[in-house]
Amino acid sequence: MSNSGKVAVAGVVAAIVLFWAVGFWAGLLFLIGVPAAAYLLLDSSQRRRVRGLSRKQIGR
Repeated sequence: MSNSGKVAVAGVVAAIVLFWAVGFWAGLLFLIGVPAAAYLLLDSSQRRRVRGLSRKQIGR
């Protein structure tokens, strides 16, 4: 299994555990809020690099 596949499986397992532990809406808020907050903490040059990486992967 590729590394991205392992990350995806781990994310699904973490989401299921989180939904069970704290409830659906709190878990959903956490799963959306943490990556959004991390992205907003990047400066403009780092955000540009992140956007460029995702575009390169799409065009493989």
